[in-house]
Amino acid sequence: MAAKDIPDPLTEILLGLRLDGVEYGRCVMREPWAVAFPARPEATFHFVAQGDCWMRTQATDWIQLRTGDALLLPRSTFHVLASSPDAPCVDIDTLARKAVSENLYLVNGTGCAAAGAKPAQTANADADADADAEPSHTLFTGTMRFNLDPLHPLLAMMPDVMRANDLAQRDPAVLPMLEAMEREVTLNRIGACGILARLADVLSASIIRAWVECACSDATGWIAAVRCPQVGRVLAAVHRQPEREWSVAELAGVMGASRSSFIEKFSNTVGETPAKYVARVKMFQARHWIAREGMRVAVVANRLGYDSEASFSRAFKRIIGHPPSEARLG
Repeated sequence: MAAKDIPDPLTEILLGLRLDGVEYGRCVMREPWAVAFPARPEATFHFVAQGDCWMRTQATDWIQLRTGDALLLPRSTFHVLASSPDAPCVDIDTLARKAVSENLYLVNGTGCAAAGAKPAQTANADADADADAEPSHTLFTGTMRFNLDPLHPLLAMMPDVMRANDLAQRDPAVLPMLEAMEREVTLNRIGACGILARLADVLSASIIRAWVECACSDATGWIAAVRCPQVGRVLAAVHRQPEREWSVAELAGVMGASRSSFIEKFSNTVGETPAKYVARVKMFQARHWIAREGMRVAVVANRLGYDSEASFSRAFKRIIGHPPSEARLG
């Protein structure tokens, strides 16, 4: 392979980044309405298909969203979407929903204002009664799961809210996808929800790519380290094979430097020693295997080269903050 055909280290790491859709919902609302989305371990995607609305998070004040806006919340912090900042608020899980397929739902929020003052059962009944009412707003919402650990440096650096429209000028593919999503919602054709779900997956990945490209123009920290020609090769190799028992000599060889110059260059650029960074990446991978793939702790310990389950558990708790047994999803 020619040198020009070899992807740069950041591109190589991004090639391994994947978003898997968990569920999607087409939400119809009638103003006044406000819906709270609780914090979740997955990422959240919103597309405003019809009607301008507002959003706030715990860290930001209200911002206005226009029809055609798309948002990605990579860490799914608590947030509220509303027709106006003073509308009565209900939890998204209290709204009536109808399954379209295994992971697609139609969510009826036309009785949202009534739901704010009534028990969920009564509110759902009211929402059903309003099912034929003309909605003022239509949203398409998705819940997605990264294949990276939430503490991965790339995810940790992402802002709480990423707006596609802010990044559209950097990535020419973003605007056509937004327009395609708007057409699918407007035409309401057969299979529209399924197509919207696939578009949401691709658009979310494009939002992340555009953000990385924007951030890299004046990048500092981890992204700058990955972009460094020498250190970047080492980081890409570690993330490509987190289960490998990397020695300092092997990592220095990847950089093409002596042991001492490698340690100095890596530590100054990344902000921690090679051993600490490798250990953190190993534990991110371990938590993924345990939580997402249901792998037994003993198997993970053996796969990562630990002499015993006990020594692995101690290392896991030291880095992650809790024992591996608590990493399993409920």
